[in-house]
Amino acid sequence: MKAIQIEKPEVLKIIDIEKPEISEENNVLIKVTASGICGSDVGIYHGRNAAATYPRIIGHEIVGRVEDVGNNVSKLKVGDRVIIDQVVNCGECYACKKGRGNVCGNLYVRGVHIDGGYREYIAVPEDACYLLPDSLSDVEAVMIEPTTIAIQSCSRAELSGEDTLLLLGYGALGSSILKIARLSGAKIIVADIVDEKLKEALNNGADYTINILKEDVVAKAKELTGGYGPTVSIDAACTKDSLSILLKATGNAGRVITMGFSVDPTEVTQFMITSKELDVRGSRLQNKKFGEAIQLIQEGKLNLKGTVSHTFSYLDAQKAFDFIDSKDPSIRKIVLTFE
Repeated sequence: MKAIQIEKPEVLKIIDIEKPEISEENNVLIKVTASGICGSDVGIYHGRNAAATYPRIIGHEIVGRVEDVGNNVSKLKVGDRVIIDQVVNCGECYACKKGRGNVCGNLYVRGVHIDGGYREYIAVPEDACYLLPDSLSDVEAVMIEPTTIAIQSCSRAELSGEDTLLLLGYGALGSSILKIARLSGAKIIVADIVDEKLKEALNNGADYTINILKEDVVAKAKELTGGYGPTVSIDAACTKDSLSILLKATGNAGRVITMGFSVDPTEVTQFMITSKELDVRGSRLQNKKFGEAIQLIQEGKLNLKGTVSHTFSYLDAQKAFDFIDSKDPSIRKIVLTFE
C-alpha cells in the first residue's frame, strides 16, 4: 500500500509499505478515506514542529471505514465509518492519573511521534475509534478532530457566558474555536489580517472583529471591552508575537490560552503576567473530547458542513502542501482523500 512520508524537513515522498494486520492490541483495521491537513502537519513538513521525529508518516485527522476486526472487538463491525483518536497515552503517569492523558509523560501522537493517517490502511485499538454521524460525509467528518481541539481550548479557558473572548486568528483552528465558543454565551472578538475572514467570522457568530493590519489589537480590544480588556484570550494564530500581544490585551484576572509549538523566542515579561495575575495555560491536543463533539453534532448544536474549502487526492499531497504555502486567501481547510 502507499503512504505519504516526510523523510526530513521539506522532503515529502509517496512510499510503498506493507499493509498492516490486526493484532491483540491494534484490533481494528481501518481503510482510510479522508485525512485533513493541519497546521501542525505543515509545521512538520517545514521542520518547525519541535515535537516531531523523522522520517514520519504524518496525518492525525483520520477518517475511514472498518475493514476488519479482531476477536476481542465488541462495539465495531466491518463497514462502520469512524474517526480515530490521535492520542496514545500510558494511563500510569501523573498526568494520566490526573485525567489529563493528552499530556501524558509518555505521550505518543499519531502522525507526530508514531506513524499517522496519510496511508491507505491503519490498524488501531477499538477504543481509539468513534462512530461517525450519518449526517456527515467522510470529508466533512475530518473536521471533528479540529473541533475536539477547540473544545479542549475552551475547556482549559473555563469559558462562560460572563466572559469576553479575544480569539486571535481565524483559520481552520480559529473557525472551529468560534463554533464552540459561541455555545458558551460569551461575547467574542475575532482578530485576523484578512477582511474576508473577518466578515465570515461575523456571519458565524463573532460580535466584533479587528483587522490586525489596520488596527492596534491591544487598544481596540480594550476599547471594545470598556477599557478593561478581554477576560479570556485564545491564540489560534500561534505566531512569534501572538502570545505577547494577548498578554498585553487581556484584562485583570483573565486567562490566556496558548496552543502553538513554536520554539522561536517571544518577548514576555513577568510584569505582563503578575501585574494582572493572569492565568497562562497551554492547551494541547484534546482529552477524550471526540464523544462530546459528536454529541453536539447529533443534537444539532454544531454544524461542520461547508468548512472544508479544498480536497486533493493523497497522490497529489505535494501539490496540496505547496498550495497551502501559497497563502491563498480562499484556503480554510484542506483534506486529502484516499478513494
